[in-house]
Amino acid sequence: MLQQTPVSRVLEPFAQWMKRWPTPSALANATPGEAIVMWGRLGYPRRALRLHATAVMCDEQFGGEIPSTLSQLRSLPGVGEYTAAAIAAFAFQQRCAVLDTNVRRVHARVFDGVQFATTTSITERERTRADALLPTDPHTSARLSAAVMELGALVCTSRSPQCDVCPIRTECLWRLNGKPEWQGPARKGQTYEGTDRQCRGQLLAVVRDSDGPVELGLLNQAWPEPVQRARALDSLVADGLIDVCEDGTFSLPS
Repeated sequence: MLQQTPVSRVLEPFAQWMKRWPTPSALANATPGEAIVMWGRLGYPRRALRLHATAVMCDEQFGGEIPSTLSQLRSLPGVGEYTAAAIAAFAFQQRCAVLDTNVRRVHARVFDGVQFATTTSITERERTRADALLPTDPHTSARLSAAVMELGALVCTSRSPQCDVCPIRTECLWRLNGKPEWQGPARKGQTYEGTDRQCRGQLLAVVRDSDGPVELGLLNQAWPEPVQRARALDSLVADGLIDVCEDGTFSLPS
């Protein structure tokens, strides 16, 4: 839930989710549609489908438990390198380098003297360095990973870093070099208004909030631009977020 979503938006949905489905097996016994409904307006709803598929896989292949090794974690639907490392480190206290956007920014500023990481994807050099920085003790390693993530999220932020209160400001090459401006490609901010993502969200909300299958005419009222609306609806069906019923109406997956 926390991927690309602020903590403040996640707290209440997470509590409700865990109250209803406290174990992977409990979620596996629900339908994908129920998972989408509980996901609500958190955004990126394919995460709900992947989480449900992960619960089914845990129930069927791992005895209802969440696996602990990196290779097993990476085999779960929608779980990549970062999520696998985060689960291994924070849930199972394993010595794993956790590299998210915040950690990469801290490392880029402290060690490379640049404002932002120079590539969008994680490099082998970054992985090697992050691993070398970890203490040998797994518990201490996990605490360090969490601390650097928090440092990047709260202090060493993208737009307004609070260098005066940073605990490692005397070691930061970027600060010591006078905080040079980013020289790489322009960093584009995320847009939402008028995008296919917004259109998809509007259409899915109509189906999610309905007590039964939805007529196409109702969906047509949810978004004014017909070509974009049709494209967004097709993509929702292709992603498995909406089912097309035999009578041509639309419903959540069962």
